[in-house]
Amino acid sequence: MRVVLLTVLSILLFGFSSLKKTTWVAIGDSITYLNEHPDETGNRVKKGYMTRVAEKLPSFTYFNQGHNGWTSGGIAEKFDELNVQTADVYSIFLGTNDWWQGRPIGSLDDYKNSRDNKTINSSFGVIISKIRQLNPQAKIVLITPLQRMDFVHLFDYTNNAWGSYKEKNGQTLEAVAAAIQSIGDYENIPVLDLYHEPSLSIEHAVKFKRLKDPKTGKYTNYRYPASNNIPFNPATDEYPYPKGAIDMTYDALHPSDKGNEVIAGRLAALLGSLY
Repeated sequence: MRVVLLTVLSILLFGFSSLKKTTWVAIGDSITYLNEHPDETGNRVKKGYMTRVAEKLPSFTYFNQGHNGWTSGGIAEKFDELNVQTADVYSIFLGTNDWWQGRPIGSLDDYKNSRDNKTINSSFGVIISKIRQLNPQAKIVLITPLQRMDFVHLFDYTNNAWGSYKEKNGQTLEAVAAAIQSIGDYENIPVLDLYHEPSLSIEHAVKFKRLKDPKTGKYTNYRYPASNNIPFNPATDEYPYPKGAIDMTYDALHPSDKGNEVIAGRLAALLGSLY
């Protein structure tokens, strides 16, 4: 009996040790970058979405290619300098900085031609072409930007931006998400549409924005959309998102632990379905 148990145990141990690892490169902006830098969230975030995906999919090993503040244009331009790892699967989670910086979305023809890096579509064309040069057999997943409220940097109040309820340079963030979806449809690449994920909608970005009442000067917790019309002065006002305001994001843009868990759950299900 003892011999049988030892044999079964050996088989189980060998099976676990020989579990094939799937390598995953996550290409993105600060939302991806912060996975390895929780200190830069003021430790408001304990675990990013990539760590959470790896916990749900033990056979996956990830490499973080998130670059703080970068656009798809920046990634496309510097791709060869980033030493992007050869991997089995790549996720591309970009677009929110492109939108805020006013980069033109362009057309699907820009993606198909990919002769320059002047539009979001053409930048995605360059990135996907570069990935296929690294590994023609690699699977690719596209992730759309999530909706965002009025971002204010935790450590630099002058670094702020309005939310996706308003156009930037005549373009909506939803249009960026639609362009990414169109690329996925054209290439038959799966798309994780976070923009239209109900639990990540703008109403759930933060619980409130703490601002001075213009009439009384007293701090008041304003919910969206009432907060849209209340001014924020970075030179004199307190940080508008105290810890009690945290919901799906901790600063109206970057996912909180709660938000990262939603993203990780959706992404793990998608990645798991590919293998």
